[in-house]
Amino acid sequence: MHEVISGLLGHDRVKAARQHIERTDEVTLARQAALSAIPAPTGAEAQRAARVAELFREAGLGDVRIDEAGNVSGWAHRDGGSGKGEGAAPPAPVVLSAHLDTVFGPDVDVSVERRGRRLEGPGISDNARGIAALVAVAEAVVAARVRTARPILFAATVGEEGSGDLRGVKHLLNGGRGKGEGGGGHTTTAPVAFIALDGAGMERIVHRALGSRRYHVTFRGPGGHSWAAFGVANPANAVGRATALLADVPTPHAPRTTCAVVRLGGGTGLNSIPQEAWLDLDLRSEDPKALAQLDVTVRAALARATDDENRRRAPATPPLGVEIQLLGDRPSGVTPRSHPLVQAAIAANRILGKDAELASASTDANVAIALGVPAIALGAGGKAGDAHLTSEWYENTEGALGIVRALLVTAAVAEVET
Repeated sequence: MHEVISGLLGHDRVKAARQHIERTDEVTLARQAALSAIPAPTGAEAQRAARVAELFREAGLGDVRIDEAGNVSGWAHRDGGSGKGEGAAPPAPVVLSAHLDTVFGPDVDVSVERRGRRLEGPGISDNARGIAALVAVAEAVVAARVRTARPILFAATVGEEGSGDLRGVKHLLNGGRGKGEGGGGHTTTAPVAFIALDGAGMERIVHRALGSRRYHVTFRGPGGHSWAAFGVANPANAVGRATALLADVPTPHAPRTTCAVVRLGGGTGLNSIPQEAWLDLDLRSEDPKALAQLDVTVRAALARATDDENRRRAPATPPLGVEIQLLGDRPSGVTPRSHPLVQAAIAANRILGKDAELASASTDANVAIALGVPAIALGAGGKAGDAHLTSEWYENTEGALGIVRALLVTAAVAEVET
């Protein structure tokens, strides 16, 4: 892949696209700040989506639309323009994406301030940077009329963060099989590659999908006065028993697998045994089989906690019940290091003078990988910190270089023509 990326750097139209990215670096930075200042909580991304759709049209993409899930998409086709062409259906596309949503709720002030070299504001990097870079690549490809053997689908997705459970990219890919534009997906065939632009940075190449399952577990019992009804099965006790058992669940280091109780609650007063108590669980692994086995182990621990509390209840009192609600299911998997997509990213880093750090994370690429589509996630240049905090910041140090990397990797897998 080193020769491919090196050849792209000398290709006239790719060179023109790179120059466009570098020449409009300040425009991209201004767009990033403006997009970040548009609220986009998970599940309420419509205002930001509408603006991205406008930017896609202004960039010259074709068939720009907002789908039923709220994703924004637009095409750059074989001639680098917006026409679909005539005759046979186009070959399977390359998807370049970035997620629209942030972790911040509607009550958070998402305005952006410049402090010296820094832009500060909630979501300024994750993922206003990714969206701005997505638009910049689209604009450069169209402006330079980069011809590719495969069409490129640019997509801004909803629901990537937290409770969104990757619902936007799940809808976009729609299983990657034959539903066409009318069935929820936006391609008639599975993509040949999927690249997510997520946050800032240059070194990391995420090729391992960190899967997760998230549960809300509720224990329910008769409740009652803390003195008069003492002895009934106590949901709060069951939460405590479950938490202790889950803390002792063995988790392998290779593949790395984790089990964490992340929230718990219940009860109504200091003198009442609760009728209900609950805990939230976050299970993660890079390996689908390890995650599935952890799921079985966790369910057994929850059943044991329920049984242990019920065995201790007073005679003739009602037993405790448990309800396990799935809140999120993010698939895991890997695009092998040896795959041409990963190798293209490594080669691009090295040719641009940067180290390549192969990594694992939970991104929109998870869904593509689980569907058998080669996928990676890349930072979009620059430096950032305090992700998911209201003090989040971004510095545009070599910001354009990160967008150039995205251009080169996308062009490599879309197969630039002479």
